[in-house]
Parts: sequence; C-alpha cells; structure tokens
Amino acid sequence: MNKVPVTVQGQVQLKAELKQLKSIDRPTVIRAIAEARAHGDLKENAEYHAAKDQQGFIEARIKDIESKLSNLQVIDVTAIDAKGRVIFGSTVELIDEATGQEIVYKIVGEDEADIKFGKISYSSPIARALIGKNEGDVVSVMAPGGAKDYEVVEVRYE
Repeated sequence: MNKVPVTVQGQVQLKAELKQLKSIDRPTVIRAIAEARAHGDLKENAEYHAAKDQQGFIEARIKDIESKLSNLQVIDVTAIDAKGRVIFGSTVELIDEATGQEIVYKIVGEDEADIKFGKISYSSPIARALIGKNEGDVVSVMAPGGAKDYEVVEVRYE
C-alpha cells in the first residue's frame, strides 16, 4: 500500500481517536450489549440491535485507523527548509484577485481536510495549483464557476 502523507497534528488526532475508540467507546458498547441481552428476547430488542450496529461501526473504524497509521508518512513542515515555497503542511494566505477577499488555507492530508477550519486536502484542485508557488505568485484555479485567480500573499510553516 502507498504511504499516505499526514501532518504531525493529523497523526496525533488519529492516535487520539484510536485511543478513544479502544479505551472508552468499545467498552461502553460492550456493556450496552450485555445489558440489552439481560432484557431477554434478542429478536425484538431494539437496544441490542442498535448496540450491535454501534459495535460494528466502532470495530470498522478501529481497523481503518490502524491501517492508516501503519501506512502514514508524517511530514513535519517545521523541519523542512522550503525557502518560502508552498508545500504540504504549509499555511497559505491568499487574496482573491476578483474580490480582494483574504483567504487562509493549510494544505493537509485527505483525512485531515476540513474546509470549515481552512484545512484543504493536498489533492484538491486549489492545493495542487498552490504547491510549488512562492509569495507574490498569482495562481489560477479552475472552479465550478470558472477560473479564479489568487495571489499568494504569505506562506507559513507552523
């Protein structure tokens, strides 16, 4: 399997989720299943079936995270001398050339991406257009509404 790039923070979050699932969520659902069994007939016991479904979800997520953790390539952007270039893990401040609106994105791994927090996947069209650019460069990105131009104002490695 190919290595999956992730930031240091992304690795920490995956490990924390795995710990939560194994030490808190899994034991809780096991207790819920045992309690539901104690109520008798399992065929019509909605609590039992809901707990079993939850257990299946938890076990699948544990397996998924363990698989991802074994194939991670952790990239610490603070340890790389990128000389002002946009790279994986960098935070990029942009200005939309058409509106003058300031936008800040952090380029992260697929599992870390969350546009609400300004984190975009390295495989997204805008991240692909930004990677390799420097401060002052203008980047054109194809968006659903047509091409959008952004000026790279600042690149930070945090």
